[in-house]
Amino acid sequence: MNLKDLYINFFISKGHKQIPSSPVVPENDPSVLFNTAGMQPLIPYLMGQKHPYGTRLCDYQKCIRTNDLDNIGDTYHHTFFEMLGNWSLGDYFKKEAITWSFEFLTKELNIPVERLAVTIFAGSDLIKEDTESYEIWRSLGIPESRIAKTIDDNFWIAGEAGPCGPDTEMFYWRSNDEIPEKFDPEDERWVEIWNDVFMEFNKKFDGSVEELPNKNVDTGMGVERTTAILEGVNDNYASSIWRDVIKLIENISNLPYEGNEKSMRIIADHIRTSVIISADKAGIKPSNTDQGYILRRLIRRAIRHAKSLNIDVNSNWEEQIANLIMDKYEGYYEEIKENRNIVLEVLKTEKVKFNRTLEKGLREFEKITSRLVVGKLNKDDAFKLYDTYGFPIELTEELAKEKNIKVDIDGFKEKFKAHQELSRTSSQGKFKGGLAGNSEIETRYHTATHLLNAALKVVVSPDIHQKGSNITEERMRFDFNCDHKLSEEEKQKVEDLVNKWIKEELEVKVEEMNKEEAIASGAECMFVEKYPDRVTVYSIGDISKELCGGPHVKNTKELGTFKIKKEEASSAGVRRIKAILQ
Repeated sequence: MNLKDLYINFFISKGHKQIPSSPVVPENDPSVLFNTAGMQPLIPYLMGQKHPYGTRLCDYQKCIRTNDLDNIGDTYHHTFFEMLGNWSLGDYFKKEAITWSFEFLTKELNIPVERLAVTIFAGSDLIKEDTESYEIWRSLGIPESRIAKTIDDNFWIAGEAGPCGPDTEMFYWRSNDEIPEKFDPEDERWVEIWNDVFMEFNKKFDGSVEELPNKNVDTGMGVERTTAILEGVNDNYASSIWRDVIKLIENISNLPYEGNEKSMRIIADHIRTSVIISADKAGIKPSNTDQGYILRRLIRRAIRHAKSLNIDVNSNWEEQIANLIMDKYEGYYEEIKENRNIVLEVLKTEKVKFNRTLEKGLREFEKITSRLVVGKLNKDDAFKLYDTYGFPIELTEELAKEKNIKVDIDGFKEKFKAHQELSRTSSQGKFKGGLAGNSEIETRYHTATHLLNAALKVVVSPDIHQKGSNITEERMRFDFNCDHKLSEEEKQKVEDLVNKWIKEELEVKVEEMNKEEAIASGAECMFVEKYPDRVTVYSIGDISKELCGGPHVKNTKELGTFKIKKEEASSAGVRRIKAILQ
């Protein structure tokens, strides 16, 4: 019996009802293209709406994340993944949730207690330490030395206000090294495998917090990661979930996995995700907008990597892989069985369309790059590859990166004016600012992320771009692309530069303009395709100019003193800074 079946059967035995996996396209949330977490489809019920299945629920949910597509090819990133979850909607709370988590891990999965450690919420000015969870873990046999207390990583809230609460995370010692007596959550040999969130408070818009009359439990466990952990492999693609798919790619390509890992992982991941998207009841087809654009990009990237393995891309290679994947998943998702022929037709049609120009496009790319004097592909050549040969700009970037060549992305975006369909989203509201709230301190932190972004470009590299951020009332977290750990000197220079700009009392200017006009003016943004045609641009003096949906201060003098607390790895090629304003 596999992990999904074990999980569902266990929680059914605890009085839960299994609910079906929601479609990959959110039904009531236009702010994102796909469901990205197991709890996302349940938000209305966690907010108080009655669920037709009752108050104890469990499921496995199809999730798709496209924000780190560039990381696919490493050992643990996936665009499609499955999340296991169990929920209490005003029913049981901490004791039952933690006890059942412990029972499932140690009795059903047979994980030795000595390989487990946990984190709990350490407490803040507004909310006290989660001593209840601490005592429950102690009573179950987790020693004090294996319980760590944190603030930032053990508190959950979604949106600017509403239900929130502490969480407790479970970690597994994924190493053959001797297990240390004291648990250090920063030690990467401890891998998080499960998270129980306790929604016991309501945060108001004024920043105050009150207890909820009905308390909820929301838990999550990733199928791919947990399976790899249980099977003792450090490469998710070596686990039973992927082993037969990788073996088939080896057979089709007549090449071994060793030495060809990246391309084989990308093909396996992208074909699996394409199967899930094209089988979905939303009826998504490859296109130049929204979910269809993601699907097109995945299929075309898989084709490019198949070609790099010398696979005959005109053969039925993608059909063989897709059929194997559908055999594995149709017992869990009925839409795969129902739409099997549609999936194969989508893959074949897009393959034929792209194959017509792929050879010519690759030859054109080689011709263009061979005559470059400076290591940069200009906007006209980048757009020609897109418009004439069907190369998504991301594919051109990927090919160029392999040759250490940069691409004039800003110039390429200007040329989008001649091809409106790709740059425009099909409906309004496909992007939100992503702030946890809009209190005064959060507004200050949000403005500070713009200064930090600008300072990193000056101190570390002009090619640095924001990859994500998270803001609470206690701190800001900022992710950025970078290939090395920042030195103490770099961190100090960044900190000093931000504080210099704060002291210069720079005006924060806001303008509304057309998106194309904003990009042409040099404004920076993440995920340009998700912004509406009319955008807001924030400029801080002459040091920062960004498209943004979040609130900002009027002058940098309002920010106080900027202090970097931590700099660490977030994922492959992405670093993370945690900072505060004093």
